[in-house]
Amino acid sequence: MDFELNEEQIAFADMARAFAQNELAPNAGEWDLHQTFPVDVLKAAGELGFCGLYSHEDVGGLGLSRLDASIIFEQLAMGCTSTTAFITIHNMATWMISEFGAESVRQQWCPELTAGEKLASYCLTEPNAGSDAAALKTTARRDGDDYLLNGSKIFISGAGATDCLVVMARTGQDGPKGISAFAVDAKLPGITYGRKEEKMGWNSQPTRMITFEDVRIPASAILGQEGDGFKIAMRGLDGGRINIATCSVGTAQQALNNATEYMHERKQFGQTLASFQALQFKLATAATELVAARQMVRMAASRLDNNHPDKSTYCAMAKRFATDVGFSVADEALQIFGGNGYIKEYPMERFLRDNRVHRILEGTNEIMNVIIARRLLLEDAAELL
Repeated sequence: MDFELNEEQIAFADMARAFAQNELAPNAGEWDLHQTFPVDVLKAAGELGFCGLYSHEDVGGLGLSRLDASIIFEQLAMGCTSTTAFITIHNMATWMISEFGAESVRQQWCPELTAGEKLASYCLTEPNAGSDAAALKTTARRDGDDYLLNGSKIFISGAGATDCLVVMARTGQDGPKGISAFAVDAKLPGITYGRKEEKMGWNSQPTRMITFEDVRIPASAILGQEGDGFKIAMRGLDGGRINIATCSVGTAQQALNNATEYMHERKQFGQTLASFQALQFKLATAATELVAARQMVRMAASRLDNNHPDKSTYCAMAKRFATDVGFSVADEALQIFGGNGYIKEYPMERFLRDNRVHRILEGTNEIMNVIIARRLLLEDAAELL
């Protein structure tokens, strides 16, 4: 068991840190304020390989492990949580196409997606199918050599500004076995986009509802086989949970770094804040919990890379723990700033707002507890521990 990063991982982290410091952090506040989707910066990220981190190399991806990707995403999130979160979603959707698509579909989409020249959205959630994803109602009905897509999706990141939609739709019976996955051109006739949602955070990426009305897509656009969609979605979400947990850790680390620096600068009662033991203890607690969260995320990523039989449980544990810790650390860091932490002149309130949604998406933390509890109640639960 080796907790040290290897030379390649250190190089990846250094490259991501430089990009975050030069391209993301200086602009994150303006993107948040003006709700700007920084497409040019996303393309620049693609030029460095950040848009296809674990997609297959034969279609332009880097073919990295989920652990390697987590190390990179953590550094990017320290620059801008919202933009990095979109990059992780784009990576997940792109990987699904590279992993499960027919060769023609892989070649149609992946080279430009991995390069950041085109962008992808992931479409699973529906108005009446959130945590109960297997209850989705969007349909794909076979019509000759095509499918006709009908239904709606909500809370779709990048919707209206992306080029490709990975859509989960029902092709068969009720329940998970009747769901299939498709790579859909986002500009096809019959696709309409709702208003851009006004959100608490994640403002550097648009979020919209998508409606499909008799959208004709070629049968070749299916990912895997009919009925594979829910399995594909769940495999994607294992990695997605690692990704979003990592975004929480990176954001919380930057918040803690800012708070530590502020404690050396700010004076009250004739002393720097760093002189007060009560505040020292806040830092100590935050740092300890953050290290624990980071190690849990990296362990889960390693379990996913090695196809551990309990990989999904570990991903759920990491997502639940790291997103709760990430929000708590961001909140305590804001508290150290006092009133300054609450105003937009400082990034602390943005860290808090952006980290909050991580406890909801990619499966709520309550659902993560359901996944964990179900596994623990099996007869061989001792093997998990």
